[in-house]
Amino acid sequence: MLKNVAVLLLGEVNPFELGVLCEVFGLDRSEEGLPVHDFAVVSAEGPVLQTHAGFSISTPHGLDRLEEADLVAVPASGQSPEREYPEEALDALRRAVDRGARVLSVCSGAFALGAAGLLDGRRCTTHWRHSDALARRFPRAVVEPDVLYVDEGSIITSAGTAAGIDACLHLVRQAYGPAAANTIARRMVVPPHRDGGQAQYIQRPLPRGRCDTVGDTLVWMDRHLHEEMTVEQLAAQAHMSPRTFARRFQQETGTTPYRWLLRQRVLLAQHLLETSDETMDTIAGLAGFGNAAALRHQFVRSLGTTPNAYRRTFRGPSELTEVA
Repeated sequence: MLKNVAVLLLGEVNPFELGVLCEVFGLDRSEEGLPVHDFAVVSAEGPVLQTHAGFSISTPHGLDRLEEADLVAVPASGQSPEREYPEEALDALRRAVDRGARVLSVCSGAFALGAAGLLDGRRCTTHWRHSDALARRFPRAVVEPDVLYVDEGSIITSAGTAAGIDACLHLVRQAYGPAAANTIARRMVVPPHRDGGQAQYIQRPLPRGRCDTVGDTLVWMDRHLHEEMTVEQLAAQAHMSPRTFARRFQQETGTTPYRWLLRQRVLLAQHLLETSDETMDTIAGLAGFGNAAALRHQFVRSLGTTPNAYRRTFRGPSELTEVA
C-alpha cells in the first residue's frame, strides 16, 4: 500500500509536476471512499525553494521525512537535469529502495534516480527531450524514450508533464484498484488509464546531422515519403551497392531503412492529423501508407492509439468516422 507519500524537491521546482503529485496523493478524498495518504513535501536544499515560474515555496520537512515513506516521488526541476545532486538526498533514495519503498520520478526527475544508481540495469524513461542525455550520462540504464512510463517494481519513471499523471494513476490502480484510480481521474478530468507503453507525442525530427554518407539520402527519403521505396532504389540514390547502403544506414542511423521510413511516415501522419482536416485516406496517401486501413494498423503498432483517437486528443471530437 501507499499510505505514506513524500515528494522530494531538488533545486528549482517545476510547479506542474509538483502539483500532479499533490493532486493525486495529497488531497483528502475520504468523502468519496478513497484512502487518505500521509503526504509531505520534502526539501533537500533548505526550507525555502524557488520555482522556475518565479515564486517560492516552503516546507518544514527535511530528508529525515523520507525514512518513513512508502512512496518517494521526485518531480522535475527547472535546473539542468545533468546537474550534480546532494549526496545526502541520493543516499536517502537508496535507503528508501533498500527498505522496500517505491521511488517514482516525473520527467527529468529520472536524472536524480540515475545519479543514485537506481536506474542501473533497469528500463526507464524521461521526457523525450532529455532521453538522449539520460542514456549518455547513465549508460547502464536501459532508456526507453518513446513510452509514457515504465514500472520496474521498486522504480517507476515517467515522461514529461501529463505522463506523470498516468504513472501516478497507475500506482493508485495497483494499490487500491481501478475504481479508486477512475474516481481520481474523473476529479482531475483526465483519461482514467493510458498504458505505459503508449508512445509519447513527439515533434517530427529532422534527419540526423551525423549521417555522413547517407545524409543526403535521408533528406530525399523525407521529401518522398508518399512514394514506394526499395533498398535497391535508395542504394542507387546514394551511389552504393544495396549491401553497402544497408550496412552504412544501420551504422549511421541506428536502425534499418524500413524502420526509419516507417517512423518518418508515422510522424508525418501525426503532423497531418494535428494540423489538417484531411480524410484518413488522404493522410494515408500523403504519408505513404496507401489506404486508411494500413495507416490505422501501423499507427496502432507504433503509438498504441488509433489515428482518430490521436486527432481527438489534439483537436477535439472529429466528424470523421474511423476506419474499422
